[in-house]
Amino acid sequence: MKIIHTSDWHLGHQLHGYNRDYEHQAFLDWLADELEAQQADALLVAGDIFDTANPPASAWRMLYRFLAKVSKALPNLDVVMIGGNHDSPSKLDAPHELLKAFDLHMVGGIHRLEDGTLDVKRMLVPITNKDKQTAAYVLAVPFLRSADLRTDNLDENEDRLIKGVEVLYSDMTQAARELLAPEQAMIGMGHAYMASGQLSEMSERRVLGGNQHALPASIFADDMSYVALGHLHLAQKVAKKEHVRYSGSPIPLSMSERNYPHQSSGRI
Repeated sequence: MKIIHTSDWHLGHQLHGYNRDYEHQAFLDWLADELEAQQADALLVAGDIFDTANPPASAWRMLYRFLAKVSKALPNLDVVMIGGNHDSPSKLDAPHELLKAFDLHMVGGIHRLEDGTLDVKRMLVPITNKDKQTAAYVLAVPFLRSADLRTDNLDENEDRLIKGVEVLYSDMTQAARELLAPEQAMIGMGHAYMASGQLSEMSERRVLGGNQHALPASIFADDMSYVALGHLHLAQKVAKKEHVRYSGSPIPLSMSERNYPHQSSGRI
């Protein structure tokens, strides 16, 4: 399979009062062409699709034009998008049923069933290969807020928020393992600040429930083939793990980001 991983588009962003529509449109046009040139099987967008929780209508139009374009050019392309800390979970979730009909999966926030258990089916997204066979399952976990976590019955010496994230990913991983056939891969997603991650100080900060928390790479199981992360704008590996990566933002979002390359990352 060929997967393109990107994140932190921040559509609708303004820099000192100047909108970035031209730059964002240039990126989206390039990405659409790249997906077609590479004949990608899936596109993973790891959060912060928009710059604010209430983006302008022009940003929504830009997103929907892009999705319509790639759906027409690559009808078998699977697109999985998760919400970031800048996104509104409810606004991203609103078009879910419509987008899902076109293999466009947008997960804005965590969903639970009436009994309080995690709605794993909502966040486990199958992606197919060129033979239209399920080749992998994506754990489409969006940015986690403290209200999303279950921190009851934890040891008082444990960090309750970090442990809550570990439990949630463990539940998702176990649900994925129950579905996986031997030849299928498990792919993680997240939008978070990871321990050892290098910040762009003017653009992003440590986030998890509003606190200064850095998540350990151990929340991702060893049998995950790849983990597509968002939040940090500098492309990087996490804790020297080749398969756990931030794609970085496609364009600089502050003056502090102007001196390093911006990109999306592909993986065969």
